[in-house]
Amino acid sequence: MRRLWRGVRNTIFWSYERGSWPYDLMVVLIVLFVLFTPGKWFHDQPQVNGAGDSGVMLIAQDDATRTETYRIDSKLFPASTASQDKGRDGGPELERRMHEILSQSVDELKERTFQIRSIEPIRGADNSILYYQVNVKR
Repeated sequence: MRRLWRGVRNTIFWSYERGSWPYDLMVVLIVLFVLFTPGKWFHDQPQVNGAGDSGVMLIAQDDATRTETYRIDSKLFPASTASQDKGRDGGPELERRMHEILSQSVDELKERTFQIRSIEPIRGADNSILYYQVNVKR
């Protein structure tokens, strides 16, 4: 029994000599774990805009009509997508990207069906797009 506890203690505190068979066995087990563990076990989601700031903010919500209005930072879009902005509703690529960002960033919309009703670019003094105001129906 003492030998078992000593083995457990040595394993926990990693006190085996390098090159010994217990050391090599632990390294092999760690490598197998890293290579064959499914990624979904960790619920890892990449951050869209770094450091936990998704660039998406809920502005208004109307439970009666089941609509919500979100403000989406224009920095989340590549310049080519943002430049395709045509009028109030934007192009199909812009709408697809909006849908993708909302479904990744907003917990209430994840794995649910929703429809983007309108996309309105809000422009700054220099006529550049600061953010988009997006109306969504759940």
